[in-house]
Order: sequence, then structure tokens, then C-alpha cells
Amino acid sequence: MKGLILFVFVTFCFSIGSAQIREFDKLEVLYAQNHYKMVYRKANTLLDIPDYDFSQIPKFYKAISLFQLCQNDRWLIRHPNALQDAANIFKEIKTSSDGKKVFDAHIYEISFLKHDLISWAEDLKRRGQKVEFERFQKITDGLFDDIPDIDYQGEIAEKDIVDSDDSEKDLYSKERDAIVVYAKKQLGVPYVWAGNDPSGFDCSGFTGYVMKEFGKDIPRRAVDQFETSRKLKEKNVQKGDLVFFDNGSGISHVGMIISDKGKPLVMIHASSSKGIIVTEIEQSDYWLTRLSGFGTYVY
Repeated sequence: MKGLILFVFVTFCFSIGSAQIREFDKLEVLYAQNHYKMVYRKANTLLDIPDYDFSQIPKFYKAISLFQLCQNDRWLIRHPNALQDAANIFKEIKTSSDGKKVFDAHIYEISFLKHDLISWAEDLKRRGQKVEFERFQKITDGLFDDIPDIDYQGEIAEKDIVDSDDSEKDLYSKERDAIVVYAKKQLGVPYVWAGNDPSGFDCSGFTGYVMKEFGKDIPRRAVDQFETSRKLKEKNVQKGDLVFFDNGSGISHVGMIISDKGKPLVMIHASSSKGIIVTEIEQSDYWLTRLSGFGTYVY
């Protein structure tokens, strides 16, 4: 009888542990897919369940999803204390007894986050939002100093954007980074036919909206954007450039590249079923077989 009780107890504990791990895996997957609101909600739910108190993971994902959400102007207006809350939670984890283990296990997520926040700060400065920029600096001061610099493609970066000099090459690089940051602020905006503002976008309405923010007034239709852009070979494509697709009857879709030159092609675009999302082109047979060409307005 004792053996049976022990078996039942061990089986029960194992099943509970597995369930906990599955929930943490869900947070990781959703975060990687840029579903930051969902991650934030699920992390909060887990934090209210005592069974998960053994781990810092829910708290960790709450913090980093909050940091990402703060980069959306509309979210920050509705949640003015979110940036400070994210920083406080991040510091709490960082100084906890098992904080180092949590950070080491998620170093790439934190490094990508650091890159995003640096780009956001540069965007605030570029737009003349001095109060917001200074508030960001005050809240995040020293928070990421010991986090390695890794770019969007997972490689160690030589230096952050803020360290670039004023050469022509760096100016172009800064503009391209700023374009990507601004484009990513629209993630989650729904698809709306003929839409061209943050209440809803179609594919060319989205690229036109982003480009207009940087003084580039481009045509409305995808086919016209292709025709008037400076054409590029795939090997020369970099972030901020446009990618065009043909469904068999001419140019029918346009997206914006957010990956670095020479790296696997990743685009942000308006999906008719999901709204503004990020897609790895070479991992999608649908998009790869319809890829038609590349063009740019950044020169």
C-alpha cells in the first residue's frame, strides 16, 4: 500500500511539473511570435496561481513583454506606469537568488530586447520627444549594462546604434533601424482593405504609412511601389527595403524587410488574416514561391 501511495504521489508531482513547464514553453513561444499582450496576460495569470511560485519565469516574461508593449505609443498612453513597472520587475529578478540562472537561460531574448529599447530611444530622440526620451533614460539607466549586444539576427554586434559616428554609412544605418522600429510599432494592427493608418492597414497602405513618416511619399498601390522603387538584387537587400510578391497576375503584395543584409529574409507586412505580423520568407513555401523582386526608397 505504501508503495502504491508513493507511486501515485510521484506521478502526481511529475504531472504537475510537466504542466508548469508546458505553460512556460507557451510563454516563450508566444513571446517569440511577438504576441506581447498575450504573454503579459498569461504571465499575470500564472503569477496569481501559487503552484507557480517556485519559478521566476512568469515574472520574467511579464517584465520583458511589458518593455515591448511600452514601445507602442497607444499602449503607453493607456498604461503610463508600465515602463517603470517593467523596470522594477526586471531589477527584482536580476537581484534575486536565482536571477542569474534565469538571465543566462534567456540571454538572447534579453539581448534582443536591449536592442529594441535602444532603437526605441533613438526613435524618441529623432522625433523630438525630449521628455519621453529623458524619462526612458532615467528609468532604464544601468539596467542593461551587463547584457551583451546582439543584433536582430542573433550575432554579436560590434557596437550599439548610439555609438555610431556620423559617416554617411552610419546615417543610412540609423535611418534603416529607425524605419524598422517604427514599422514594428504597428505589430498587431488589424488588416483593413484599403487601410492606410493605425486603425487598419492593407499591405501597400502599411509600407506607404511607414515610409511617409521618414519623408518618403511613395505610391499607394503595391505594383506602383515596385515600379517606382530602385530595384535591388537579393544579395544587396537590407532592413527598410521592400519585398514584392506576384500571385501569377502581377505584383499583388508588398512587405518590408527587417533583416540585415546577407541574412535570411524576414519581413514585416500586413497579412489579410492576421494583420501586421513578422514572417520568415524562406521558411514559408507560400511566400517564397511568389517572391518577385526587391526595391528601395532608402538612398
